[in-house]
Amino acid sequence: MQQQAPIDANQLVENVSGLVTLPDVYIRISRAIDSPKSSSADIAKAVSQDASFTVRLLKLANSALYSCPAKVDSVGKAITLIGIAQVRNLVLSMSVARSFAGLSNDLVSMENFWKHSVLCALCARFLASEMRRRCDPDAMFTAGLLHDIGELIIFNRLPEKAAEALTMVLDSGEEVGVYAAEREVMGFDHSLVGGLLAERWNLPSVLQECIACHHNIGSAKQHPKEVALIHIANVCALMAEVDSLDPDDVEPIDPLAWERTELSPEMLEGPVRKAQEELQEAQKLFVDVAS
Repeated sequence: MQQQAPIDANQLVENVSGLVTLPDVYIRISRAIDSPKSSSADIAKAVSQDASFTVRLLKLANSALYSCPAKVDSVGKAITLIGIAQVRNLVLSMSVARSFAGLSNDLVSMENFWKHSVLCALCARFLASEMRRRCDPDAMFTAGLLHDIGELIIFNRLPEKAAEALTMVLDSGEEVGVYAAEREVMGFDHSLVGGLLAERWNLPSVLQECIACHHNIGSAKQHPKEVALIHIANVCALMAEVDSLDPDDVEPIDPLAWERTELSPEMLEGPVRKAQEELQEAQKLFVDVAS
């Protein structure tokens, strides 16, 4: 019997990168933002060339996430309110959702996948604003939204191995985390795969490391505080999903995360409840892009 060749995470990402690419709208807006010659009007023009993104940008600016007292009715006003950096983060988040929309997967509900992702994003945004050494809440929102993108590649490209890992989790009574089961079955987990894809897409280093290290926060070198925050936000999202404020009901939080963020377990109720309250509105902005 011929032994099956080991699976290589780099090869896995190379094989999928032709199917999963960032749309022109992200590239166009990023170039406008990065150009020292671009004015706010130039960036607004680049945004306005994509009708779908324009609508979502205006919805975001008028949503509870920003709580603007006056109605925001133009792209220019929205960019001023939200900020140029978050406009890039928003278009990146939408672009990733669009890119994965066509990637088939029979193992998990895409609705549930994006629900968890949005909950993590909302928790990360809240926690970032609560930290003493504050992180950028909008960047953390994007990191939370994208933290599990590697799962979608594994589901699509290695469905049998992914199913084996999920079975291992269920057979353990969920004592074994998905990432641990993936490592046992494949030799790597979804965080590594997602990190490699983020690197291939040349995403900001903070996003690359948050995606790649959120299950192994000790390995974070450049952005240890942000990675630790996404690790905590991921657990908060799980708590929000099962509607529990007891951390013992979900996977444990690495003690190093508390040290690096200077947060405490007593602070989890706020992000969990806030994420539950804002989930429906946030899903309208992001999840239906991928449906």
